[in-house]
Amino acid sequence: MPEERDYSHRSLVDKLGVKAGLRFYVRGVDATVVRALGAAAGTAAAKTLRGTFDLILLHVDSPKDLGAIAGLATHLEPAGGLWIFHPKGKGASPSDGQVRAAGIAAGLVDNKVCAFNDTHTATRYVIPRAKR
Repeated sequence: MPEERDYSHRSLVDKLGVKAGLRFYVRGVDATVVRALGAAAGTAAAKTLRGTFDLILLHVDSPKDLGAIAGLATHLEPAGGLWIFHPKGKGASPSDGQVRAAGIAAGLVDNKVCAFNDTHTATRYVIPRAKR
């Protein structure tokens, strides 16, 4: 069995896959994170949800916030990613299962997860390869 890789030394920006020239949109994400993303991408976050994006970030703190996923998914580039920052741990609301169900209902699949902070996890959702 191969050794497990240790990604703990990587920055959040690296874990999210931010590269120069990336077109991105954020909703509800902390301004400090948005500035770090902009510095790594060499461009600011889009102010309006027009066109398609390589990366979309959504912060959710309640089940009602999950309704935004389907609309945001329509703005993804075929190989783009929608990162959802959601509460983690036992008793989290929305739960991991609720977040995943909303992503799947929007036609996406989850393929990566990373710690965002002490209270939130980041999960990446993408368009399935067969639908790109």
